[in-house]
Amino acid sequence: METVISHTDALNHSAVFTPIFNYSCRFDEEFKYILLPVSYSLVFVVGFVLNAAALWMFLKMRPWNPSTVFMFHLALSDFLYVVSLPTLIYYYANRSHWPFGVAACKIVRFLFYANLYCSILFLTCISVHRYLGICHPIKALTLVKSRHAHTVCGMVWVVVTVCLVPNLIFVTTSRRDNDTLCHDTTSQEAFEDYVNYSSVVMVLLFGIPFMVIMVCYCLMAQTLCRPRQGLSARQQGAASRQKSIKLIIIVLVVFAVSFVPFHITRTLYYTSRVLNLHCDFLNIVNFTYKITRPLASVNSCIDPILYFLAGDHYRSKLMSVLTGKRRTTNSQTPEQAQPNSNCIIGLAYKNSALKVNEEAQG
Repeated sequence: METVISHTDALNHSAVFTPIFNYSCRFDEEFKYILLPVSYSLVFVVGFVLNAAALWMFLKMRPWNPSTVFMFHLALSDFLYVVSLPTLIYYYANRSHWPFGVAACKIVRFLFYANLYCSILFLTCISVHRYLGICHPIKALTLVKSRHAHTVCGMVWVVVTVCLVPNLIFVTTSRRDNDTLCHDTTSQEAFEDYVNYSSVVMVLLFGIPFMVIMVCYCLMAQTLCRPRQGLSARQQGAASRQKSIKLIIIVLVVFAVSFVPFHITRTLYYTSRVLNLHCDFLNIVNFTYKITRPLASVNSCIDPILYFLAGDHYRSKLMSVLTGKRRTTNSQTPEQAQPNSNCIIGLAYKNSALKVNEEAQG
């Protein structure tokens, strides 16, 4: 095996030794021993507080409509991930020494990807549901019920778990001097197989849902920007319209900050390793990839903003709790309450159209 190690890398005794197929390359990763513990600590504190509060609020908001069901499962996914972060904080603060065993390493890495792809799929469900409420309000009222949302969420958990079972097999630990490393990929011998597997998962659980979301948002934007004949200015600026716009903005921000950069840099990193590119270039790609890893975790802190700005009754319930005032709530079922949130624009449009037709026939 030919060994290629630059002189500057050889002088850097703190660099991490990482074999790359037919040669060896030292990654200068001193930055991650500061970046990752600090960023993961912030995500843990903020994400734990916000998602624990969100779960508590959702449990007090029963009965749920379909949108609330999706948001509850999204908050649950984020909460399960942030509670695993203290082990990673210790790992990187201790300069990549993992004392918790192979099983814990597999579970922590599994939870990262489980949260990543569950978040993407639940955001997709929320977006599709809001699309139906805006563009097809009658179908949303008659076809989409809370029990259907629970079924879809169950399917999301199952699909993500099944897709990530190979990740549990690939992820492993190894020894480096006196330290135990917890790899976020796999052993060197199985790396190429891992790249092929992760590429398929990325297409299924990131690429396709992202395209679905973009199509839904384009159609929603077209509907929301179209003037409604027969509707007053007050109806055109209904709360549902504002919630839908906020939903579009927040979800796009989550993808722009967390999901898209991570998948782009990870793909570059994996491809560079498989193609055996120059060590200097690998260090640059590795640096950018390591930066986007904590950004991929930031979605756990951004998602609660979605509940507050675009969730049904979440903001009013939260404000009533914070102000200590008890508000009387109506006794509507989730399906009965749904027109006030998702479908008011479409229903008003349908009703006005019917009135116009009746007048024309008269």
